[in-house]
Amino acid sequence: MRLHSLRLQAFGPFARRHTVDFDALSADGLFLLHGDTGAGKSTLFAAICFALYGLPPHERNMRLRSDHAPANLLTEVTLEVTLADKRLQIRRIPAQKRPHLRNSAELVDQKAETYLHQWVLDDHGHGQWEGVIKSHKEAGEEIKSLLRLTRQQFCQVVLLPQNEFTKFLRADASERRILLGTLFGTRRFGLIEEFLATRKTLTAKTRDEARADVLRLAERIQQAAGDDLEPAQDAPRADDPATLTAPARAWASALHHRALTLQDAATTATETAEQQLAQARIAEQAVRDLHRLQQTHRTTAHDLGLLHEQTAHHDRLADRRERAVKAQQLQSVLETAHTADLEHNRARDDDSRARALLLPEHASLDAAALTHAAQQLHADTGAVQALLPDEATLQRHTAELDALDRERRQLTETLTDAQERLNTLPQRRTDLAARLEDARSAQETSRELTPTLNLVEKQLEAARRRDALDQQISAAHKVLSQAEKDSEQAAKTYIDIRRRRTDGIVAELAGRLVDGEDCPVCGSPTHPAPATAQPGQPTAADEQAAEAAHTRAQQSENKAKETLAHLNEQAATARGEAGGDTPLADLTAHRTTLEQHLADALSQASDAGPASEQLALLEKEQAETEHTRNTATARLGAADATYDSLHTQREELTHRLATALNGHATLADRITDLTQHAGRLETAAACAATVTATAASRHSAAALAEQAAHAAGFTSPAEASAARLPNDELTAIESQITHWREQCLVLTARLAEPELQAAIAQPPADLEHAVTELNTATATHTRTAALATQAANRATALATLTAQLDTHIQRLEPLEDTYRTVDHLHGLISGGSPSNQLRMQLESYVLAARLEDVVDAANTRLSRMSHHRFTLVHSDDRAARGAKSGLDLKVLDAWSGHKRHTDTLSGGESFYVSLALALGLADTVTAEAGGQALDTLFIDEGFGTLDEDTLHQVLDVLDSLRAHDRTVGLISHVPELRRRITQRLHISKHIDGSTLTHLTESAE
Repeated sequence: MRLHSLRLQAFGPFARRHTVDFDALSADGLFLLHGDTGAGKSTLFAAICFALYGLPPHERNMRLRSDHAPANLLTEVTLEVTLADKRLQIRRIPAQKRPHLRNSAELVDQKAETYLHQWVLDDHGHGQWEGVIKSHKEAGEEIKSLLRLTRQQFCQVVLLPQNEFTKFLRADASERRILLGTLFGTRRFGLIEEFLATRKTLTAKTRDEARADVLRLAERIQQAAGDDLEPAQDAPRADDPATLTAPARAWASALHHRALTLQDAATTATETAEQQLAQARIAEQAVRDLHRLQQTHRTTAHDLGLLHEQTAHHDRLADRRERAVKAQQLQSVLETAHTADLEHNRARDDDSRARALLLPEHASLDAAALTHAAQQLHADTGAVQALLPDEATLQRHTAELDALDRERRQLTETLTDAQERLNTLPQRRTDLAARLEDARSAQETSRELTPTLNLVEKQLEAARRRDALDQQISAAHKVLSQAEKDSEQAAKTYIDIRRRRTDGIVAELAGRLVDGEDCPVCGSPTHPAPATAQPGQPTAADEQAAEAAHTRAQQSENKAKETLAHLNEQAATARGEAGGDTPLADLTAHRTTLEQHLADALSQASDAGPASEQLALLEKEQAETEHTRNTATARLGAADATYDSLHTQREELTHRLATALNGHATLADRITDLTQHAGRLETAAACAATVTATAASRHSAAALAEQAAHAAGFTSPAEASAARLPNDELTAIESQITHWREQCLVLTARLAEPELQAAIAQPPADLEHAVTELNTATATHTRTAALATQAANRATALATLTAQLDTHIQRLEPLEDTYRTVDHLHGLISGGSPSNQLRMQLESYVLAARLEDVVDAANTRLSRMSHHRFTLVHSDDRAARGAKSGLDLKVLDAWSGHKRHTDTLSGGESFYVSLALALGLADTVTAEAGGQALDTLFIDEGFGTLDEDTLHQVLDVLDSLRAHDRTVGLISHVPELRRRITQRLHISKHIDGSTLTHLTESAE
């Protein structure tokens, strides 16, 4: 990295535009920045850091915008620098306030901007700036990729303000590792460690999964083996990974072998039980057959005995069957007599019932007289039927008159209601018209009130701001008054001290004279009469402190004025918007009144729609009511005329039908009564004729039945009828007798069979004992078969699981080997393995070698700076309590011969040791192919801690940097540096801002 130029404007204490030509300052390889305290020397470093990173150095909360700059001059920094052989121009504008383009009194926000240009040459060798990037993020990434340093690292290695470069000297191993790793590009070694750590984690995860698979299969094998195989003995254990490979395979094979042995024993036992079961089945079947035959003989003998006991019963059934057959032969004669008797009795009953319904004068008549009376009633019925049309007409007229009467009443009510509604319509129309007019008037009022209310709202808000700003203005006036007094007093103090110091400057110069040294005024080495200081003579520090106090007081006064002006402007704007100084309470009351009037108007205006709708409905209602009234009037007149005509006709018909009704309600009732009397007379005549006919038939049939019963052997027809049986009952008796005889024959033949005779001759069969023996053999066979099946299934399952276990063990074994290898390598590289006796990480090991080169380069200058007393020593001793080692630094003190920790050095010693280390680091990084060349270094203060001899030694070392094309910028108040360094940048501070002046030896 090499700086070329830096342009500032309105930045920090620099109120105007200033340019620093680093190419001119670096002509001798060494330049000095000096000036008054607080003038802005460190601000140049902050500007360089801001240009590169967009932020000032860390741990600095500085304000970028100059307080003395004109309002129309933007704060910005432009840096020309060469990074990685690329010449770049970086221009940054921070976020700030700027005047509006059209209204300079108004301030607006200026967004942060970044511009990155690169110097390129065309085909003819002419150079020009070309824009590359404008965004903050892209510019930052590009610069960081070229510089390869973060902002904090840049401030620690390149930009070294206020002795912060000693931090690298006293940094711990981890901080030193981060910085050196960035400078020397050793991240790849860290990536190797990360790769092995990731590989170790992934391998461990895969191995643990494989272990879990083996343990799960082992658990399944234990479950399949059962307790009788003792699977827990020598089983794989999760706490002993060594048992998960070959021992697990041997354990599973042994269980499978024992399972096969038990399977063979169970198969043999099953075959024996199967033979015993076959023998038991044969024996049980033989006993069961003998038991069946013996039981059949006993059952047959018992059934035959029961049949012999029924012999008398079946003899009685045979006698009953013979009498029933004889009675059945007389069936037709008996039934004829019985039927004739039933018909005569029925005819007598019918005749009695029919005469009971007749009138008294007809009850004793014979059949011929009853027939004549019925004919007379039929003639009367015909005469009454001729009057039926007149009766229907009378009923129709009566119904029509009733309907007309109801219609007349309804029409009268409708006409009355319609007239009453029409009488109320005018008043309702007047009320609705008034409502509609009020609602429309309220709408107009609400439209007028709305803009007025909005205006009052704005005035009320402005009045609140006005009152608040008035209070702030009162407070600001007090602050400004106090600031003006403080500024006036600080100016008087500063002018007084400056005058008094100027008056006594001769005494101050005389106080620096040393006998034998040249006077800076006259050049004489002798000082015969030096001036003496007056009592209370101010020093330069007193003047600087008074000047700083005056500057701060002026800044406070200016800030108070700006605040007061801003508040007055805001208050004037708010007062104009509020309409003057109207009190806030009056505006609030006025707004409340307007809001209430508007709410009332809106409420009343909302009635316009309903009123309009009701008015339209009213007009429609009037038209419908008038139509209803007219229609009802016309219909009522027609109904009255029709009613009078029908009433006359009904009176005439009523008089004509009175005789024919003979006291009945209707002619139909009269006809029904006549028809019923005629029917009863005819029925009674028929019943009387039937009684005479059935009496003759009954006497003839009874004589024939008596004669036939005596001939068949019965004493009377009644006895013959009693002996008769229904056909189905007679058939059942015949079948019962036949079945009894057949059963006797069958059972007798069954008892004579040789098979039953042989079985009954043997001892009784013990079927229960035979069944018990068979069940015992069956249970034994079932149990042994189940055990054999279980043993076979277990052996098969163990064979399958053992094969699966072997597959998983084959997968686990190489994973165990791989993990051990990766773990060993990771432990070696990360410093955690016992084999790594120094406990150094790989990247630390590489960086330790680089640090040794840095220490060697630093010692070439440190030896001269320390008068050959101090030598930096790189230590790779193991750190305490297991911490990582390899990047420790110590200082060898030649005077004591002991190594010292860097934090035991004094301030001056730490300064030049750190300086030597920083220079050595820059040399080593430049020589490193993968590092960034650091051609420019800055050293801010620290030289005041050195004694005169050490200062000369340090300056001699810095002068030697010119031979290596290296540039070092120093900032110091030490006068010796101004005499030794020819290229100087002097920074002066003034009330209106600091200025820059490039001084050379010739210019002085």
